[in-house]
Amino acid sequence: MTEIFTGSFTQQEPIPEAGIAAALQVMRHGRLHRYNTIAGEVGETALLEQEFAAFTGASYSLAVASGGYALANALRAVGVDPGDRVLTNAFTLAPVPGAIASIGAVPVFVGVTEHLTIDLEDLRAKAGQARVLLLSHMRGHICDMDQLMQICTEAGVEVIEDCAHTMGASWNGVPSGRHGVVGCYSTQTYKHMNSGEGGFLVSDDATVMARAVLLSGSYMLYDRHVAAPPEPAFAPLTLDTPNVSGRMDNLRAAILRPQLADLPQRSAAWNQRYRAVESGLRGAPGLTIVERPPAEAYVGSSFQFLLLDWAAEAIQTVLQRCATRGVELKWFGVDQPVGFTSRYDHWHYASAAPMPASDRVLAAIVDMRLPLTFSLQDCAVIARIIRAEVEAVGVDGPG
Repeated sequence: MTEIFTGSFTQQEPIPEAGIAAALQVMRHGRLHRYNTIAGEVGETALLEQEFAAFTGASYSLAVASGGYALANALRAVGVDPGDRVLTNAFTLAPVPGAIASIGAVPVFVGVTEHLTIDLEDLRAKAGQARVLLLSHMRGHICDMDQLMQICTEAGVEVIEDCAHTMGASWNGVPSGRHGVVGCYSTQTYKHMNSGEGGFLVSDDATVMARAVLLSGSYMLYDRHVAAPPEPAFAPLTLDTPNVSGRMDNLRAAILRPQLADLPQRSAAWNQRYRAVESGLRGAPGLTIVERPPAEAYVGSSFQFLLLDWAAEAIQTVLQRCATRGVELKWFGVDQPVGFTSRYDHWHYASAAPMPASDRVLAAIVDMRLPLTFSLQDCAVIARIIRAEVEAVGVDGPG
């Protein structure tokens, strides 16, 4: 009998009971705004920032309204101005170049390798074109950060890390987000913590973080932060930094604090599911597994594989056959943006010269969410379905 998967690829786990209780308490007292506190009270947002700084090992942390806001705030905080060129990945999601374009800067795309990480040789060749790299750890794949930082340091390029898919991950023991001058994270529903929308910035640079706090709408109340720089860092900046309100509210912070405490256990559960799918697909003819390097400690909340050099029609047939059996796959080779899936040549506000080597990789990437609502048995079923359909289509020749 043909196996059918009946689970939902968009159904997340419920908010923990501790988060629900904390959110109810905030709603009952009504002090939702980030600076709406009573005498002697430290708000939920300030407490979350303190806890996230401790989690990442950063000196300073700022909780904000979304991951996209975190990226744009970080770019402004390091001094990117309208018209400046900013390096970024060709393989990423639209909010990354969107953050660059939103402040009037110009994305300069760097290629992608078959490991789904930024092409370091292409980065080396383009490093002189900009003074900032907005590095996307796209879909949780981390490049050789030691080599990347050497390239950027030698070229005088500051690094902002987009860690929307790598919260809790690390490279050679260094947490994701802690190599560059700023690390940015997301708590959008499909990320590692769920507040609907939300995000963080972390940094050890007092001036950069003071500017980020002021940008986020501090209204000169920055002394109420407990994970921000001391007052002297703010003094030279207060009259020259615009207010672009976007700091997180107390309600979302209350929902997130228990999730942060549970993140190590949740990360381990994601990786079990990732490995179950990987094991089921390894060795399938025509399918390339994205191998993870030993230095990378990843959090496998999604899974990608490659159908390298397959014809577009054959890949579409695989996706359609899997969908008929209940397995929802996304493909980065599609001609037009679909849902969350798009690529560098779709973003007409950020023109780029063709990159044939990267185009070959992008045309092969098949992507799948792995929510924690899936059991390990579910993951084994999903892998068997994908493997069977890849093999069935491949019999007639993928090219």
